[in-house]
Amino acid sequence: MSDYLIKSTGYDGKVRAYALVATEMVNEAVRRQGTWPTASAALGRAMMASTMMATMMKGDSKLTVKIEGGGPIGAIIIDSNTKGETRGYVSHPHVHFDLNKHGKLDVARAVGTSGSLSVVKDLGMRENFTGSVPIISGELGEDFTYYFASSEQTPSSVGVGVLVNPDNSILAAGGFVIQMMPGADDAVAEEIEKRLSSMPPISKLVEQGMSPEEIVSTVLGEGNVKIHEKLPIRFACHCSKERVANAIISLGLEEIREMIDEDGGAETRCHFCNEVYNFTKGDLEELYEEAVATGKN
Repeated sequence: MSDYLIKSTGYDGKVRAYALVATEMVNEAVRRQGTWPTASAALGRAMMASTMMATMMKGDSKLTVKIEGGGPIGAIIIDSNTKGETRGYVSHPHVHFDLNKHGKLDVARAVGTSGSLSVVKDLGMRENFTGSVPIISGELGEDFTYYFASSEQTPSSVGVGVLVNPDNSILAAGGFVIQMMPGADDAVAEEIEKRLSSMPPISKLVEQGMSPEEIVSTVLGEGNVKIHEKLPIRFACHCSKERVANAIISLGLEEIREMIDEDGGAETRCHFCNEVYNFTKGDLEELYEEAVATGKN
Protein backbone atom coordinates (compact mmCIF):
# COMPACT_ATOMS: atom_id res chain seq x y z
CA MET A 1 0.00 0.00 0.00
CA SER A 2 1.43 3.39 -1.02
CA ASP A 3 1.72 5.97 1.74
CA TYR A 4 -1.13 8.40 2.24
CA LEU A 5 -2.91 10.48 4.86
CA ILE A 6 -6.58 11.12 5.47
CA LYS A 7 -8.35 14.09 7.00
CA SER A 8 -11.66 13.27 8.65
CA THR A 9 -14.18 14.26 11.28
CA GLY A 10 -16.28 12.24 13.68
CA TYR A 11 -19.21 12.56 16.03
CA ASP A 12 -20.98 15.11 13.79
CA GLY A 13 -17.92 17.36 13.57
CA LYS A 14 -17.11 17.33 17.27
CA VAL A 15 -13.85 15.48 16.60
CA ARG A 16 -11.19 16.06 13.95
CA ALA A 17 -9.02 13.08 13.01
CA TYR A 18 -5.93 12.56 10.88
CA ALA A 19 -4.30 9.22 10.16
CA LEU A 20 -1.50 8.05 7.91
CA VAL A 21 0.47 5.05 6.78
CA ALA A 22 4.04 6.19 6.14
CA THR A 23 6.14 3.04 5.84
CA GLU A 24 7.70 4.03 2.52
CA MET A 25 8.33 7.64 3.55
CA VAL A 26 10.10 6.66 6.76
CA ASN A 27 12.01 3.87 5.03
CA GLU A 28 13.37 6.33 2.46
CA ALA A 29 14.57 8.68 5.19
CA VAL A 30 16.13 5.79 7.12
CA ARG A 31 17.84 4.47 3.99
CA ARG A 32 19.34 7.85 3.18
CA GLN A 33 20.38 8.55 6.76
CA GLY A 34 21.69 5.07 7.53
CA THR A 35 20.02 5.20 10.94
CA TRP A 36 20.16 2.36 13.43
CA PRO A 37 16.83 0.98 14.76
CA THR A 38 16.23 3.20 17.81
CA ALA A 39 17.24 6.32 15.89
CA SER A 40 15.02 5.15 13.00
CA ALA A 41 12.01 4.89 15.29
CA ALA A 42 12.63 8.38 16.70
CA LEU A 43 13.08 9.90 13.24
CA GLY A 44 10.00 8.12 11.87
CA ARG A 45 7.77 9.16 14.75
CA ALA A 46 8.85 12.80 14.42
CA MET A 47 8.37 12.77 10.64
CA MET A 48 4.84 11.38 10.87
CA ALA A 49 3.66 13.75 13.60
CA SER A 50 5.15 16.69 11.68
CA THR A 51 3.51 15.55 8.43
CA MET A 52 0.07 15.46 10.05
CA MET A 53 0.66 18.84 11.68
CA ALA A 54 1.74 20.40 8.38
CA THR A 55 -1.34 19.16 6.53
CA MET A 56 -3.53 20.96 9.07
CA MET A 57 -2.32 24.27 7.59
CA LYS A 58 -3.70 26.07 4.54
CA GLY A 59 -2.27 26.98 1.13
CA ASP A 60 1.44 26.48 0.49
CA SER A 61 2.46 26.74 4.13
CA LYS A 62 5.33 24.76 5.59
CA LEU A 63 6.80 24.06 8.98
CA THR A 64 10.04 23.06 10.65
CA VAL A 65 10.06 20.96 13.81
CA LYS A 66 13.16 20.81 15.99
CA ILE A 67 13.39 18.32 18.85
CA GLU A 68 16.28 18.64 21.27
CA GLY A 69 15.83 16.33 24.23
CA GLY A 70 19.43 16.07 25.36
CA GLY A 71 19.71 12.40 24.34
CA PRO A 72 22.47 10.69 22.33
CA ILE A 73 20.81 11.12 18.93
CA GLY A 74 21.09 14.90 19.31
CA ALA A 75 18.67 17.14 17.47
CA ILE A 76 15.89 15.85 15.23
CA ILE A 77 15.03 18.28 12.43
CA ILE A 78 11.92 17.85 10.26
CA ASP A 79 10.65 19.96 7.36
CA SER A 80 7.13 19.35 6.07
CA ASN A 81 4.52 21.14 3.97
CA THR A 82 0.82 21.09 3.18
CA LYS A 83 1.43 18.89 0.11
CA GLY A 84 2.46 15.92 2.25
CA GLU A 85 6.16 16.30 1.43
CA THR A 86 8.47 15.68 4.38
CA ARG A 87 12.18 15.33 5.03
CA GLY A 88 14.11 14.85 8.25
CA TYR A 89 17.35 13.86 9.91
CA VAL A 90 18.89 13.15 13.29
CA SER A 91 22.27 14.58 14.30
CA HIS A 92 23.66 11.19 15.36
CA PRO A 93 22.02 8.39 13.32
CA HIS A 94 24.05 5.48 14.75
CA VAL A 95 22.21 5.09 18.04
CA HIS A 96 20.55 1.88 19.21
CA PHE A 97 19.68 0.34 22.59
CA ASP A 98 18.14 -2.85 23.91
CA LEU A 99 14.35 -2.86 24.05
CA ASN A 100 12.80 -1.05 27.00
CA LYS A 101 10.77 -2.68 29.79
CA HIS A 102 7.68 -2.64 27.54
CA GLY A 103 9.49 -4.61 24.83
CA LYS A 104 9.67 -1.58 22.52
CA LEU A 105 12.50 0.41 20.97
CA ASP A 106 13.77 2.78 23.65
CA VAL A 107 13.04 6.04 21.85
CA ALA A 108 12.88 8.09 25.05
CA ARG A 109 16.43 7.07 25.96
CA ALA A 110 17.65 8.06 22.49
CA VAL A 111 15.78 11.38 22.36
CA GLY A 112 16.26 12.36 26.00
CA THR A 113 13.80 14.00 28.35
CA SER A 114 15.50 17.31 29.08
CA GLY A 115 14.96 19.86 26.37
CA SER A 116 12.30 21.20 24.03
CA LEU A 117 10.10 20.58 21.01
CA SER A 118 9.79 23.69 18.87
CA VAL A 119 7.70 24.38 15.77
CA VAL A 120 8.20 27.19 13.27
CA LYS A 121 5.29 27.66 10.83
CA ASP A 122 5.84 29.62 7.63
CA LEU A 123 2.32 30.70 6.69
CA GLY A 124 3.46 33.04 3.93
CA MET A 125 3.01 36.08 6.17
CA ARG A 126 5.54 38.69 7.23
CA GLU A 127 6.42 36.85 10.43
CA ASN A 128 6.51 33.13 11.13
CA PHE A 129 4.52 31.52 13.94
CA THR A 130 6.78 29.93 16.54
CA GLY A 131 5.81 27.66 19.41
CA SER A 132 7.91 25.69 21.87
CA VAL A 133 7.21 23.31 24.75
CA PRO A 134 9.38 21.25 27.10
CA ILE A 135 9.96 17.59 26.27
CA ILE A 136 7.80 15.66 28.72
CA SER A 137 8.49 12.01 27.85
CA GLY A 138 10.88 11.65 24.90
CA GLU A 139 8.51 9.10 23.34
CA LEU A 140 7.40 11.89 20.97
CA GLY A 141 3.72 10.95 20.67
CA GLU A 142 3.11 12.34 24.15
CA ASP A 143 5.36 15.30 23.41
CA PHE A 144 3.39 16.30 20.31
CA THR A 145 0.17 15.77 22.30
CA TYR A 146 1.48 18.22 24.90
CA TYR A 147 2.50 20.67 22.17
CA PHE A 148 -1.02 20.77 20.71
CA ALA A 149 -2.60 21.25 24.12
CA SER A 150 -0.11 23.80 25.42
CA SER A 151 0.97 25.82 22.38
CA GLU A 152 -2.17 25.60 20.22
CA GLN A 153 -4.80 25.08 22.98
CA THR A 154 -6.25 22.08 21.16
CA PRO A 155 -6.92 18.96 23.26
CA SER A 156 -5.38 16.16 21.20
CA SER A 157 -4.12 12.60 21.22
CA VAL A 158 -1.13 11.78 19.02
CA GLY A 159 -0.14 8.19 18.31
CA VAL A 160 2.91 7.37 16.17
CA GLY A 161 4.74 4.06 15.84
CA VAL A 162 7.52 2.44 13.83
CA LEU A 163 8.52 -1.22 13.51
CA VAL A 164 12.05 -1.95 12.23
CA ASN A 165 13.11 -5.10 10.35
CA PRO A 166 16.25 -7.10 11.30
CA ASP A 167 18.00 -5.58 8.25
CA ASN A 168 17.24 -2.07 9.62
CA SER A 169 14.61 -1.31 6.97
CA ILE A 170 11.13 -0.23 8.06
CA LEU A 171 8.47 -2.92 8.48
CA ALA A 172 5.59 -0.61 9.40
CA ALA A 173 5.08 3.05 10.22
CA GLY A 174 1.85 4.87 10.91
CA GLY A 175 0.11 7.35 13.14
CA PHE A 176 -2.95 9.39 14.04
CA VAL A 177 -3.94 12.71 15.57
CA ILE A 178 -7.34 13.00 17.24
CA GLN A 179 -8.49 16.50 18.23
CA MET A 180 -11.51 17.59 20.20
CA MET A 181 -13.36 20.51 18.65
CA PRO A 182 -15.23 23.22 20.59
CA GLY A 183 -18.56 21.77 21.64
CA ALA A 184 -17.30 18.22 22.13
CA ASP A 185 -18.69 16.86 25.39
CA ASP A 186 -16.98 14.75 28.04
CA ALA A 187 -18.89 11.63 26.99
CA VAL A 188 -17.29 11.72 23.53
CA ALA A 189 -13.82 12.22 25.01
CA GLU A 190 -14.32 9.34 27.45
CA GLU A 191 -15.51 7.03 24.68
CA ILE A 192 -12.45 7.79 22.55
CA GLU A 193 -10.08 7.44 25.50
CA LYS A 194 -11.57 4.02 26.24
CA ARG A 195 -10.91 2.84 22.68
CA LEU A 196 -7.38 4.26 22.70
CA SER A 197 -6.53 2.45 25.92
CA SER A 198 -7.71 -0.92 24.59
CA MET A 199 -6.37 -0.83 21.01
CA PRO A 200 -3.01 -2.38 19.96
CA PRO A 201 -0.02 -0.11 19.22
CA ILE A 202 -0.49 1.85 16.00
CA SER A 203 2.57 0.22 14.41
CA LYS A 204 0.98 -3.20 14.92
CA LEU A 205 -2.21 -2.07 13.20
CA VAL A 206 -0.18 -0.93 10.19
CA GLU A 207 1.78 -4.20 10.20
CA GLN A 208 -1.57 -6.02 10.06
CA GLY A 209 -2.41 -4.07 6.90
CA MET A 210 -4.81 -1.49 8.29
CA SER A 211 -5.44 1.56 6.11
CA PRO A 212 -5.66 5.12 7.49
CA GLU A 213 -9.45 4.89 7.15
CA GLU A 214 -9.51 1.70 9.23
CA ILE A 215 -7.21 3.24 11.83
CA VAL A 216 -9.56 6.20 12.31
CA SER A 217 -12.58 3.87 12.51
CA THR A 218 -10.76 1.85 15.19
CA VAL A 219 -10.27 4.99 17.28
CA LEU A 220 -13.60 6.72 16.68
CA GLY A 221 -15.84 3.71 16.12
CA GLU A 222 -17.54 2.30 13.04
CA GLY A 223 -20.04 4.69 11.49
CA ASN A 224 -18.67 7.74 13.31
CA VAL A 225 -16.20 8.83 10.61
CA LYS A 226 -16.60 11.18 7.66
CA ILE A 227 -13.60 11.29 5.30
CA HIS A 228 -12.89 14.74 3.81
CA GLU A 229 -9.57 14.34 2.01
CA LYS A 230 -7.02 11.71 1.02
CA LEU A 231 -3.48 12.99 0.42
CA PRO A 232 -0.40 11.09 -0.85
CA ILE A 233 2.65 11.61 1.36
CA ARG A 234 6.32 11.05 0.61
CA PHE A 235 9.89 11.78 1.56
CA ALA A 236 10.97 14.81 -0.50
CA CYS A 237 14.11 16.90 -0.35
CA HIS A 238 14.28 20.16 -2.24
CA CYS A 239 18.05 20.52 -2.33
CA SER A 240 19.84 20.96 -5.67
CA LYS A 241 23.26 21.94 -6.99
CA GLU A 242 21.81 25.32 -7.98
CA ARG A 243 20.65 26.00 -4.43
CA VAL A 244 24.03 24.99 -3.04
CA ALA A 245 25.73 27.26 -5.62
CA ASN A 246 23.56 30.17 -4.47
CA ALA A 247 24.52 29.41 -0.88
CA ILE A 248 28.21 29.50 -1.83
CA ILE A 249 27.75 32.84 -3.59
CA SER A 250 26.09 34.23 -0.46
CA LEU A 251 29.25 33.42 1.53
CA GLY A 252 31.01 36.36 -0.11
CA LEU A 253 34.12 36.91 -2.21
CA GLU A 254 36.69 36.34 0.50
CA GLU A 255 35.42 32.93 1.49
CA ILE A 256 34.94 31.77 -2.11
CA ARG A 257 38.52 32.86 -2.96
CA GLU A 258 39.77 30.94 0.06
CA MET A 259 37.96 27.80 -1.16
CA ILE A 260 39.57 28.23 -4.59
CA ASP A 261 43.12 28.94 -3.41
CA GLU A 262 43.34 26.65 -0.39
CA ASP A 263 40.99 23.79 -1.19
CA GLY A 264 40.93 23.80 -4.99
CA GLY A 265 37.25 22.87 -4.94
CA ALA A 266 34.35 22.20 -2.60
CA GLU A 267 32.15 19.33 -1.53
CA THR A 268 28.93 19.63 0.42
CA ARG A 269 26.44 17.07 1.64
CA CYS A 270 22.74 17.66 2.29
CA HIS A 271 21.84 16.83 5.90
CA PHE A 272 18.40 15.59 4.89
CA CYS A 273 18.97 13.36 1.85
CA ASN A 274 22.74 12.79 2.02
CA GLU A 275 23.15 13.89 -1.60
CA VAL A 276 26.72 15.06 -2.27
CA TYR A 277 27.42 18.10 -4.44
CA ASN A 278 30.93 18.65 -5.81
CA PHE A 279 32.29 21.93 -7.17
CA THR A 280 35.58 21.98 -9.09
CA LYS A 281 38.02 24.87 -9.00
CA GLY A 282 36.55 26.02 -12.31
CA ASP A 283 33.02 25.88 -10.88
CA LEU A 284 34.10 28.05 -7.97
CA GLU A 285 35.82 30.55 -10.28
CA GLU A 286 32.50 30.95 -12.11
CA LEU A 287 30.65 31.43 -8.82
CA TYR A 288 33.27 33.99 -7.77
CA GLU A 289 32.67 35.96 -10.97
CA GLU A 290 28.92 35.76 -10.38
CA ALA A 291 29.40 37.04 -6.84
CA VAL A 292 31.43 39.95 -8.19
CA ALA A 293 28.72 40.74 -10.75
CA THR A 294 25.98 40.71 -8.12
CA GLY A 295 27.96 42.80 -5.68
CA LYS A 296 28.51 40.13 -3.00
CA ASN A 297 31.36 41.28 -0.77
